[in-house]
Parts: sequence; structure tokens; C-alpha cells
Amino acid sequence: MRKVFAALTGLALLSLFTSPAQAQSARVDSPAPDFTLTDSKGESHSLSDFKGKYVVLEWVNYDCPFVRKHYRSGNMQELQKHATGEGVVWLSICSSAPGKQGHFEGSELTERIADEKATPTAYLIDSDGKVGRMYDAKTTPHMFVVNPEGTLIYAGAIDNTPSTDKEDIPKSTNYVMQVLDESTAGKPLSVKGSKPYGCSVKYR
Repeated sequence: MRKVFAALTGLALLSLFTSPAQAQSARVDSPAPDFTLTDSKGESHSLSDFKGKYVVLEWVNYDCPFVRKHYRSGNMQELQKHATGEGVVWLSICSSAPGKQGHFEGSELTERIADEKATPTAYLIDSDGKVGRMYDAKTTPHMFVVNPEGTLIYAGAIDNTPSTDKEDIPKSTNYVMQVLDESTAGKPLSVKGSKPYGCSVKYR
């Protein structure tokens, strides 16, 4: 009886120290953890709402020099337009905490999105960082691709050139575009993961 009690106590303690984020952490080739966030317009979106479609998750901080590289050059907007034009759902996610770089609210956020000429399906606010930690988002940008079956098929950098120089973009391999093109064509993926580069996500 004492052994049974000890075993149950051990399981109880283990459950206390296992957070939901740890239990549902994102892993390539596994189901992408579901989440629900509010967007810049006050509307709620869940990842599961988009089952049956490809979904790109883009961790963003408009004031990060690495993010500026892709927005000031028009590279990110072009990628967003191309992907959404093909029926892909594009979710920009900001996990910057209030008071930290990249966090905007209300009209300031609306104006900033317009200034950047960003065209995601939605800009989602993750100010408590729960979704960012669930996906282990480390940098801005940090990119993830989910297939129509809900499986995470890519996690990592936007491309293979970790710099802030927009002149590097034309000679870079865009991993997100490559993954979408290969997956939609039914081809094996050339890359499923890479080391993300950029500014650290400004968690609380």
C-alpha cells in the first residue's frame, strides 16, 4: 500500500511541475499545438480554425533590424501576398510584452501595420508570451509552416542569410517559399528546420 501511495504521490508531483506549454510544445513532424489569440482588430483566431489549409506563423517585431530588412525591402510583404494569393493563411504573431520593443496597442498598432504595408491574414497579439513559448519562438523573425493536416512541417529562419542587409535577399534561399512550393507539389522537403536568426523575442 505504501508503494502504491508513493507512486501516486510521485505522479502528482510530476503533474505539478509539467506545464501545459511543456506538454504541448511544438515539434516538427508532429501536430502543431492549437492556440487562440486576439488580432489587431479585436477578433479571435484559433489555429484549428484553419484546418485544411497551409498556415505560416511569423514571429514579428517591426523595430527589430532583422525584421526591418525583410519589410523595408518589401520581401516579407511580397511573400505574404504570394502565399495568401495561393490560399495560404499567414499569421503574424507578436510576443513582445507591454513596455518592450515591438509591442504596440490600439491605433498605434493599426497605424504601424499600415505603415509597414503588411498583408498577413491576421496580426495576432501574444503579449503574455504563452504561444511564443509553446512554439519555442526565439527570434524575430522566426518562421513556422503548418500543413493542411495540422502537422508542423517547418520551423526556423526565413532564409539562409543571417544578416540585416537587404542586399543579401536576392541571393538567399527563402526557406518558407521553398517549403510551401515543395509541399504543395507533393515533393519531399529539402529542409524541415534551420537555426532562426534575428532579435530575441521580447518576452515579459
